[in-house]
Amino acid sequence: MKPAPRFTPEALKFLRALKRHNDREWFKARKERYEVLLRAPMLALVERLADEFKHFAPELVANPKISLYRIYRDTRFSKDKTPLKTHIAAAFPHRALAKHQGGGLYVEIAHGWVWVGGGVYAPEPEQLQALREHIAKNVQRLRVIVESSGFRRAVGTLEGERLRRVPRGFPADHEAAEFLKYRQFIAGREFPASFATSPRFFRGILDVFQQITPLVRFLNEPLLHDSRTAGRGPYPFSGAS
Repeated sequence: MKPAPRFTPEALKFLRALKRHNDREWFKARKERYEVLLRAPMLALVERLADEFKHFAPELVANPKISLYRIYRDTRFSKDKTPLKTHIAAAFPHRALAKHQGGGLYVEIAHGWVWVGGGVYAPEPEQLQALREHIAKNVQRLRVIVESSGFRRAVGTLEGERLRRVPRGFPADHEAAEFLKYRQFIAGREFPASFATSPRFFRGILDVFQQITPLVRFLNEPLLHDSRTAGRGPYPFSGAS
């Protein structure tokens, strides 16, 4: 078997330089180094994860054409007009849902961190309603997932933006009140940037993914069965991105 994929210190140096010189001409002159230092190891990571997913998450897609994000930013609707992303990332969505719909897994390597996790980042209103109704009916199943020793060891707790009060349509004293307040459902772990160069890099990613896949699977259940949300097409889960 090939060595587990990881990045080099030179890859992190490239990302630090990219942050200082976020310019198309600068990048154009160094695109070949980007391909070797960053895109190639990320492709290797995606391909290795595709093999691993067969064992614990066969419903998720690990395919370079789908999973990898482009380095170029879409600046049409952003005040930030810098043309390039200063990280490299990949997403692993459910094969029956559009890439940015539903729950999935995500990994991001930047000059200052590595973020590994997943969940549902920005559900549309009808998705959020479907998720809350699902949680209200299955809160004990959700608790078992997020309170398991493996989940807590790998990522700690469920995170995401929350309302101050239980949303309308649910009683304030509902047994699922603590979860019904969530507007997004995220679980993940941030590592130092040097983790990307460590021999433990791939094993660490795999461990986080294995521990949060039950959460992703639980969150996708109502979306897969809701014709309003299935089959339509933001992902980065990391607040740092």
